[in-house]
Amino acid sequence: MKTLKRFLFLFSTCFLLLAVYGTEKVNSQTKETGNDTSLDKRVWDFLNSSQNSWHDMNVPESDGQLLYDIILKNNYKNAVEIGTSTGHSGIWIAWALSKTGGKLITIEIDERRHKEALANFEKAGLSKYIDARLADAHQLVPALKGPVDFVFSDADKNWYINYFKDMDPKLSVGGCFVTHNVGQRNNYGFYEYVSKLTTYKTTLDIKGAGVAISYKTGN
Repeated sequence: MKTLKRFLFLFSTCFLLLAVYGTEKVNSQTKETGNDTSLDKRVWDFLNSSQNSWHDMNVPESDGQLLYDIILKNNYKNAVEIGTSTGHSGIWIAWALSKTGGKLITIEIDERRHKEALANFEKAGLSKYIDARLADAHQLVPALKGPVDFVFSDADKNWYINYFKDMDPKLSVGGCFVTHNVGQRNNYGFYEYVSKLTTYKTTLDIKGAGVAISYKTGN
């Protein structure tokens, strides 16, 4: 009986030590990779609580998830968003950047939407990962400095080709230019233009509102 008790005591002690060691290792890895589980919870709680309020030209959740996945998969760090609206897409982008150690510049011309986006970024806990600018993208985008490795274009559709041409020299090889509300028709010629470029590989994702995903393969 004493031998059994001693065995059970030693077994429980070893199990406890392994559990403590495992927890410390996970916490250490979390700090090293920049992952913050408390931030994840805050962002996710905010997105869940506001999922029925993203109107006003915001992206659907499936497209937000797509942006998040692209950034994490490629470890992008320097992102530009053209057309903030009230911040739904910016939250998904910045959330991914919080894990890669990056930052987002997002541009909105409408003051009301810009202010609402700022409030939403704060509620989601992502403000420090976002440089939100109230400006005319026609003027600001050409003036932005590179390099950048991720661009999300979701502003005035008739200017899509112009935005692309302005950002192309600043986009690193291997970077990605994502354009919203794009299909094979009714996109002001953008898809036809970008799909013919030999320095980009472009695919369409039609799960949400239609997204052109263009990876830069060369200069």
